[in-house]
Amino acid sequence: MSPRSERIGQVLGGRYRLLAPLGSGASATVYLADDVVLRRRVAVKVLHEMWAGDPSLQKRFQAEARSAAALSNPHIVVVHDWGQADVPFLVTELLEGGSLRAMLDSGVRLSPAQIRQIGRDAARALDHAHRRGVVHRDIKPANLLFDADGVLRIADFGVARALADAAWTEPSGAVLGTARYASPEQAAGRQLDGKSDVYSLALVLVEAATGQLPFVADTSVGTLMARVDQPLPVPEQLGAFGAVLRAAGTADPNDRIDAATFAQMLDDLGDLGPVAPLPLAGIGQQPPTPSAPVEFVTAADLHSDITAVVPMMSPDPTGVQPMPRQVARPESRKRFRWWMAAIPALVIVIAAIVGFFLLRPASYVLGDYQNQSIEIVRAELEAKGFKVAQTDEFNDATAGTVLSQDPAAGTNLQEGKTVSLLVSKGPVPVPVPTNLVGMTVEQATAALTAAQLKLGTLTPKFDESVPKDVVLSLAPDVAAQMPKGSAIGLIISDGPAPRTIPEGLVGKPFTQVETQLKDLGLVVRKTEDFSDTVPEGSVISVTPASGQTAEKGSTVTVLVSKGKKVVIPNTIVGKTVAQAETILRGLGLSVRGVTGSPSGTVTSSDPAVGSTVKVGTEVQLITR
Repeated sequence: MSPRSERIGQVLGGRYRLLAPLGSGASATVYLADDVVLRRRVAVKVLHEMWAGDPSLQKRFQAEARSAAALSNPHIVVVHDWGQADVPFLVTELLEGGSLRAMLDSGVRLSPAQIRQIGRDAARALDHAHRRGVVHRDIKPANLLFDADGVLRIADFGVARALADAAWTEPSGAVLGTARYASPEQAAGRQLDGKSDVYSLALVLVEAATGQLPFVADTSVGTLMARVDQPLPVPEQLGAFGAVLRAAGTADPNDRIDAATFAQMLDDLGDLGPVAPLPLAGIGQQPPTPSAPVEFVTAADLHSDITAVVPMMSPDPTGVQPMPRQVARPESRKRFRWWMAAIPALVIVIAAIVGFFLLRPASYVLGDYQNQSIEIVRAELEAKGFKVAQTDEFNDATAGTVLSQDPAAGTNLQEGKTVSLLVSKGPVPVPVPTNLVGMTVEQATAALTAAQLKLGTLTPKFDESVPKDVVLSLAPDVAAQMPKGSAIGLIISDGPAPRTIPEGLVGKPFTQVETQLKDLGLVVRKTEDFSDTVPEGSVISVTPASGQTAEKGSTVTVLVSKGKKVVIPNTIVGKTVAQAETILRGLGLSVRGVTGSPSGTVTSSDPAVGSTVKVGTEVQLITR
């Protein structure tokens, strides 16, 4: 009898009775099973016995099962439960449409519309998982399943990660099945992200359309190495799918599209015709649900020529199969009377046994909850009917992290029982230094480090009296005591606020402008120039200009008008004093006096001929 047949009739976790094997791979066998608690058909994936002695795998398997169960998408197989018997097992919804692998093995080739539908649904499911930090790692036709209506579901989220952490090369050549759809980075043993799944899905779609899988060599190593640094070859017959599959099949994951883009590009292909119903392979004939009533030996049985079996009933929900008792044909009336007397007692015993197993509460194998979030653990335990007793203590672990549990992981516990959890309240509080105000940022950092704290966010605030980068106060959310290692926010001085140069300074008298700027804490530097439009003593311009800002104590340059300007003409040279005076008066200038003979001719002037002076300036004429 094969190992997978030996499990038929077993009840795992006190509720899942294995009925028939649906398929087997290198790492596990999938069984059709009855959930005897909820009275429904499910699929149970049981890892092979070669994993029984690997406790680290069991921990990883449980953690990955929890991650997979948290995924909620119409195209991801629903994980109902997980547990630990002699080996780990996973309970999922039963999909009666079979797998894409079985469909392709029957010689089916999918139409463009069918390929787009499968690829788009799978890519959207992968995007859902990737955005939650879950990478499948083993996308292949055998893991693309369908329900009875042909709706796609991706199976085995989490299982591939757990097994990959245990060993890349599984026994019995199992690596070949994975290598056929491995991404280049997976083949090279590099860190994987969601784009690895995108590459594998592109391989699946090429095979679904053509019946041929690219990069398949005679050996596992050859298969893996064939695609390293090589882009996915897309056959010309794929037409419109070429650009999408090439974008999904680049060798460098940095150049590869993600799952969301993959789905969008498939959507953008336009009209590919109607989507015909998929030729589902199904999962084969299912055995009838074992629901036969308990039967008992009668007197007629004892007089027959056949051998009777006591009792004849359905396999017990606990997995303990009652041993058949052979009752030989009676040889005397005495033996017959003995059996007749024993039957009522036997009925009572059997009824008590059946009642015990049918009415007793369900039980579950506890997972290892250490280092997990209390919110997630509490929700999982309460969903299975357990009570949770929580005790908190300070610990260097993150607040809300489970530190220990009682009963221990692996314990088979009935629902309604209590699981005690010790949970971290976070690091022990330490006093926050009270002398930080007035310190520089460097000094405050050193003081916080000495107090087993660290510098947090610095919030600058303008202050007219405290120098820049000096602590003004602690942040509002800082308490007198904070958990060890906490980041302490500080409000620090950003120095005086910038000054805005007032509007309307141009044209005002300089004395008024000077007063305004000095009142703002600015330094005024006066310069002068002639102006034909601005009266003498009034402001022509300021720098920085009105509306701009300047630091307190910085210099503002104010240009002040010296009045209208005029040039002393050289036409006065050679003229008489009277003639020169007439010329100068015509320009708005006046004659202050004459140096030399008043009857002589003008030879020069003071200010000199050619000088620029303001209107009204007095000029001294020189005749010698």
